Amino acid sequence: MSPAPKPLFLRAIDREPVERPPVWFMRQAGRCLPEYRALRATAKDTVSFFLDSDAATEVTLQPMRRFAYDAAIVFADILILPMALGQQVWFESGEGPRLGPLPALAALEAEVEASTDRLAAVGETLRRVRPRLEPERALIGFAGAPWTLATYMLQGRGGDDARAAARATAASDPARVDALIDIIADATIRYLAMQAAAGAEALQIFESWAESLSDAAFDRLVIRPHRKIVDGLRALGVTTPVIGFPRAATEDQVERYAGLAGVQVVGLSTGASAGLGQRLQKTVAIQGALDPLVLRAGGPALTAAIDQLLRQWSGGPYIFNLGHGVAPDTPLESLAAAISQVTAWRNP
Repeated sequence: MSPAPKPLFLRAIDREPVERPPVWFMRQAGRCLPEYRALRATAKDTVSFFLDSDAATEVTLQPMRRFAYDAAIVFADILILPMALGQQVWFESGEGPRLGPLPALAALEAEVEASTDRLAAVGETLRRVRPRLEPERALIGFAGAPWTLATYMLQGRGGDDARAAARATAASDPARVDALIDIIADATIRYLAMQAAAGAEALQIFESWAESLSDAAFDRLVIRPHRKIVDGLRALGVTTPVIGFPRAATEDQVERYAGLAGVQVVGLSTGASAGLGQRLQKTVAIQGALDPLVLRAGGPALTAAIDQLLRQWSGGPYIFNLGHGVAPDTPLESLAAAISQVTAWRNP
């Protein structure tokens, strides 16, 4: 019996020759799909929905049934890790996530080992999804990055004001913030290792709030903990490739990140220049950077934007994706058109 074919997605990560860029979209599983909204309406609350392996398996697979994505990403949320560490997390309808007061750092640190067991439902979802995917389609696990999670944990919510306040705290109380980030990184190493053992074939670290950081702060709050996570995974014997996504960082910061964070793929934000991607492709694979609003708009503008990205980056290791997540009001026709255009492309 011949071995299963290596997924196109993993071939691109490993810098092997590919006939076209693989494609998947951040937030492909979720609010843009009517079948997701119907299932979500049956859930008791948002947090329990993420930790219901039956529901999460179904949501992970829903976009794979509709579209020719080359990879699925497990359905979960970055904020279940703070919850597993002992901080209260809930979701306000129409307003987004809320977190209770930050526990003492010693209390959080004491929960690092137990936190992985509390997230076992995510591993169970991965174990259920993998055999239900075709062998040529890959499966991605993920976690929120330490700085992004620390911002939520310190401020109790997201938003521009919370991000600004967290940056101020990082400057005024660096020892406390660095200790919090290290605790989150330690828990993330265990969490991602569990996901890899459960079937994840790539692991993405979502740094949603890398923007507006000085170079020194970026090195300290983003590069340092991401490198700690990658090194920690490798020390545990986890060889699964890691995708780092420092969203909205400056181009200089992204180049430094690519050289220092230890990741195999760098996610690029909306507006990333052709030159940035081409420089990075000399050493890492790249992913992104279609504007989600152009995807939502569809039509000739979408066709032109996709064509430009394919032409400028398909000569190197490139995974087609967005510069952020799929907007919830994105027409399904636009998604179908985009995926069809990418999968029809053939590299020179």
